[in-house]
Amino acid sequence: MRPERRMVYAFGWFWSCIGRYLMRTNGYAPIEDYAVIGDGRTAALVARDGSIDWLCLPNLDSPSVCANALDATRGGAFELCPDTAFTSTRRYVPHTNVLETTFETDRGRVRVVDALTIPNGGLAPMRELARSIEGLSGSVPMRWRFAPRFDYGRRQPRREWRDSVPVASAGSEAIAVPSWNAGTPSWQGDAVESHFEISAGAHALIALSSAFTEPLVLPGLRAVSSRLQDTIRFWERWSSDRRHEGPWAEAVARSALVLKLLIFAPSGASVAAPTTSLPEDIGGVRNWDYRYCWIRDANFLIDTMLEFGCVYEAKSLFWWFLHATALTKPEVHVLYRLDGGIGPPERSLPLAGYRGSRPVRVGNAAVDQAQHDVYGDLLQTAWLFSERHQHLDRETGAVLGSIADYVCELWRLPDRGIWEVRSAPLQFTHSKVMCWVALDRAIRLSERGEVPARHADRWRRESAAIHDFIEGQCWSDTMGSYTRSAGSGDVDAGLLVLPIVGYGDPHGRRIKGTIDAVNRLLREGEFVFRYRSTDGLPGAEGCFLNCSFWLVSALARAGRLDEAAVLMDRLVARANDVGLFAEEIDPESGAFLGNFPQALVHLALIDAAMACARAAAVTG
Repeated sequence: MRPERRMVYAFGWFWSCIGRYLMRTNGYAPIEDYAVIGDGRTAALVARDGSIDWLCLPNLDSPSVCANALDATRGGAFELCPDTAFTSTRRYVPHTNVLETTFETDRGRVRVVDALTIPNGGLAPMRELARSIEGLSGSVPMRWRFAPRFDYGRRQPRREWRDSVPVASAGSEAIAVPSWNAGTPSWQGDAVESHFEISAGAHALIALSSAFTEPLVLPGLRAVSSRLQDTIRFWERWSSDRRHEGPWAEAVARSALVLKLLIFAPSGASVAAPTTSLPEDIGGVRNWDYRYCWIRDANFLIDTMLEFGCVYEAKSLFWWFLHATALTKPEVHVLYRLDGGIGPPERSLPLAGYRGSRPVRVGNAAVDQAQHDVYGDLLQTAWLFSERHQHLDRETGAVLGSIADYVCELWRLPDRGIWEVRSAPLQFTHSKVMCWVALDRAIRLSERGEVPARHADRWRRESAAIHDFIEGQCWSDTMGSYTRSAGSGDVDAGLLVLPIVGYGDPHGRRIKGTIDAVNRLLREGEFVFRYRSTDGLPGAEGCFLNCSFWLVSALARAGRLDEAAVLMDRLVARANDVGLFAEEIDPESGAFLGNFPQALVHLALIDAAMACARAAAVTG
């Protein structure tokens, strides 16, 4: 982890514009300046200056209440900070997803603890965000302001008071803002705000208590404080059984906590990221909604959870996985809603976009794409689950068998590939490999009696045909590498997955040549681009961080442990101050790009650390 950064901010009514200018661009915080908190149903992004700029209620994929991250003027936010110039440092309470920010001013020091609470008795209908303030030294003036903007900023709140508690509502949604020792709140326009001063040893507390088509609960001080402590204990208990030894243990532990936070507890599904439309290209159009469950991400997540002994999470996700895909069998969609339904159509919102990056999208058009690699992800997941947990039942085996039959029909067709390109379909090598994986795993399961074997001979023939196609059409003697697509002269970072899924000999000439080609053609410093080819969209993008960690994994599996370890050290050091990664990074400035935090990056980090550990064990 790199040394803790310190940034100076100035706030207060006179200084607010200057303070935001010092650390924000036109009101927008750098993506790397966010931390995430969550409760298994929704999540919030908290900036280094104490502003909550992203919060959807009641669920991860619901419309936002705070969306300043996507529109600094009209999006809505919950600000809390000293009412004077300050510096801030922060960390997570050890082994938790509870955030602790320490503000230091010339008047004294203050600690703020932020959490989306998890009651000890289990999940309750309401959602509750708790912000605890403690004076550490001196006497510090503070201010807070909650400006809710329902339905992605399209609905202004109704203002009211209930038992002296400010309440904002719109339709069937309502949010109460009780506070204790945090000043006397008042409505100022469409926002509720307050000023107070906190001295050493004093405590204050502010909560957001929300309800959706349910009675609104006005919680008491003792109840909120108790739930905050319950939340800390919940995360500590969960973390206590997820220990990983090794040089990157801290990064692995934080990644595991991030992944747990991104699992939607009511169904077991997991979002790719808790945000939408944080741009891959500042000012550009590469802005996507990642608040859905991608089949390939679920495959990696189930593998990781089983590695960590998280049987409950793996089992819940696996059965969600089979339920969702069974609704569309034998076709498998790229992504599904968190309730298992088919993903919604893509549409644009009337928001300004992060630093002018438009459109701001809800839904994801990738749902309608043909991406053949997902069939390999599905069968690989079933194989892993069967290997490490329990045998598959007859009905599940029949569904998987019908999907394997379908792969025999479709593998020859072009598709949009793992990167969901919006250009013409191609014969992507990675997709062919994953179709081979689908049939290989179906064969293995049939040999164990878990999938009906009546079509196994056909699966073997087609598997061999796929292998011949890859080795003949997707290899370049000139490049000494597998190619991005059949007959092309390009390389693709998705090819780094080949040794991860067991295609080819990781120590062999062809995998070695492919790793070398990625290093030579796609790598910039410690970062790896997905590809250099056109993809049907204008503008550029940053380096995909999961590809960089995949390179570590491929190097380790190829026995190149020294190279892998050096690269791993450099990548882990690129996390933000609380150990989180976005989807991409600008290789020149180091600025984060894309949705945040990104599950696939943290999954790739864990796999890279484990691949290095296994390689080290082999070499002694």
